[in-house]
Amino acid sequence: MEEKKDIYILGIESSCDETAAAVVKNGREVLSSIIYSQIATHTLFGGVVPEIASRKHIEKINQVIEAALLEAHMELRDFTAVGVTCGPGLVGPLLIGVSAAKAIAWAADKPLIGVNHIEGHVCANFIEKKDLVPPFLCLIVSGGHTHLVIVEDYGSFRILGRTRDDAAGEAFDKVARSIGLGYPGGPKIDQKAREGNPDAIVFPQAKVRGSEYDFSFSGLKSAVLNYLNHARMTGEAVNAADLAASFQKAVVDVLVDHTVRAAKAYGVRQVAMAGGVASNSALRAAMRKRCESEQLSLTYPAPVLCTDNAAMIGCAAYYEFLCGNRSGLDLNAMPGLKLGEKPEYLSGGKPEDRSGEVGSLAERI
Repeated sequence: MEEKKDIYILGIESSCDETAAAVVKNGREVLSSIIYSQIATHTLFGGVVPEIASRKHIEKINQVIEAALLEAHMELRDFTAVGVTCGPGLVGPLLIGVSAAKAIAWAADKPLIGVNHIEGHVCANFIEKKDLVPPFLCLIVSGGHTHLVIVEDYGSFRILGRTRDDAAGEAFDKVARSIGLGYPGGPKIDQKAREGNPDAIVFPQAKVRGSEYDFSFSGLKSAVLNYLNHARMTGEAVNAADLAASFQKAVVDVLVDHTVRAAKAYGVRQVAMAGGVASNSALRAAMRKRCESEQLSLTYPAPVLCTDNAAMIGCAAYYEFLCGNRSGLDLNAMPGLKLGEKPEYLSGGKPEDRSGEVGSLAERI
């Protein structure tokens, strides 16, 4: 029996304000992961400035890729394919990563694979939990996205719910700014909330009529702003810790409730979380407690795998590679790419059939 070859993916991520590169072996073993964060730069402006982010990516991307290869003790000729985030995200930063990946793929004569950034977040769970396989339910919560999906197979998603307006992470950022905590909002709210009473203020928890698993956070954000405006007009003191804790509780309660109800309704026993907000300590604690009470298995990545990184992109690219999906050198940035949508792959790609079996990719590998 022929021994199966190891597959090494060079992953590149630059969708927002992290410049990242990683080398991933067989989808789940991270040989290196280098992340250059621009948080200190953008904190001065209270949020990400796309033009500045693009310039920083240009400055750092070659250094980050070289460091990832050096840490993995690999050269360009050693890896199997290049995986790169092509969307969604900020168009300028995306273009930097895509351009670098195309240049490397051409120079090294390696396959190029465009990766959906949100799919990458889901795949972070495969790195964290080596024996995790589809199907399972996944809550994806980040600065730009809030989705509740059934991961039916690697790269195949059934969307049960999504936000109708603001994403959860976006609401965290805006509320943090409004109470003077600054950027980045998620970690600041999480830290401040530990000092406060989550039951001090009752904020609304929106439900979307006719779509029981959809989310809406704009009303909650407006309720916080109205609370602050009323306090200013009446001269009342605002306890920032209580406000942060009460706001966070309103978000967490909705996320946990929707997720657990969906898992029970669809008979799914494995639950996962992904995205930057999945590193929130209150969300982790509440989801863990609720899943334990309902006999549901729960997994979530380490915080460094929740935020933007290239290891998750390398993992996602690995499974696209197994499916035979390859991108051409005309791959472009797709800032509006949605979960479930794929970049346009070349026809005639050869799937890496590692078992000879038919069926879903999860069954074949």
